[in-house]
Amino acid sequence: MSQLARATDISTSHEAVAHVVLSGLQAFQQDRTARAVKQYPGLTSFELAKASGHDRYMLARRLPELLKDGRAWRGPKKPCQISGRSACTWWPVAPGENLALGL
Repeated sequence: MSQLARATDISTSHEAVAHVVLSGLQAFQQDRTARAVKQYPGLTSFELAKASGHDRYMLARRLPELLKDGRAWRGPKKPCQISGRSACTWWPVAPGENLALGL
């Protein structure tokens, strides 16, 4: 749990991490995020939030976790249709695929 909050974060941040993990909320949000990436492959996190209706900041927290777990991969950057800035794209990983994650 400590890797979700920095050692320098205040105690309430660590309490929040404990709640998110122990309550199952983190796993639930990871599954929702993975489904959104599968349904809308190749979008930036901002585009993914708009397309899926999920909170942008929830997605921003869970996408790197999916990357680390091998459930999604960070694709090439592209201009985000919402922000206009360059941003990485997110792609699903099929079970059993052994892809080099991240570019």
